[in-house]
Parts: sequence; structure tokens; C-alpha cells
Amino acid sequence: MPGIGPLLGAEFLAGIGSDLAFFATPDRLAAFAGPAPAPHDSGKKSGDPHRPRHYHRDLQRVFYMSALTSVRYDPNSRTFYDRERAEGKLHTQAVIALAPCRVNVLWALIRDRRLYEVAPPPATLH
Repeated sequence: MPGIGPLLGAEFLAGIGSDLAFFATPDRLAAFAGPAPAPHDSGKKSGDPHRPRHYHRDLQRVFYMSALTSVRYDPNSRTFYDRERAEGKLHTQAVIALAPCRVNVLWALIRDRRLYEVAPPPATLH
């Protein structure tokens, strides 16, 4: 899968304990990793008061770095990123929005024991 090489793949397997059966859905895997890293806060408030205190920061970093790298090498990720940027999101916000999508794809690939195949994104009619 573009964006996950040997190092991030090893960190991913170490983070989940090399057993995906513990996670019934990709949402549970994403929840285990925790929220995507938030950009630095500014203004009068800092931090999210509802942010969970216990999550796997290393796994969170794997998903973020994977999304960041995939923007360069995967046309589907690039299309999603460009759409988010067109909506007015900053670079970091667009990458953070891409990370959960990649968790879904990675979870499905491991569950179905398939390799990632780059398929052209569906054409949209305007």
C-alpha cells in the first residue's frame, strides 16, 4: 500500500500486536489509535477537553505518516487530498482527514488478504 513501507509496516504490526482479530471493524482500529494528531492550537483555548487520554500514539503516528506519504504516490489519496484542500482545509487538516480513510483500506486489505491495487478514481460528472 503506498505510504506504508517496511518501517511503518513493522510499527503497525507492533502496534496492533500482529493480530487484527482484536478489531472487529476498522472504526475500532482507528479508535484504538486515537484521534489524529491535531495541529497546534492558537487563540484563547488550547487542547480538546473531550480528547481521550489513553490511545496508541505510535499507531496514530503510523496512520498520519502513511497518509502524508500517500498524497505523493497514490492517485486516489491525492484526489481525496485535493478535494479537501479545495474545500478550504489546510495541508495538515487535509492529511488528518485522509488518515481514517487509509485505516479503512488497510483493515480491509488485511482482512481479505489482498494486495493494494491502484485503481483510477471514479470520474465525477459536473
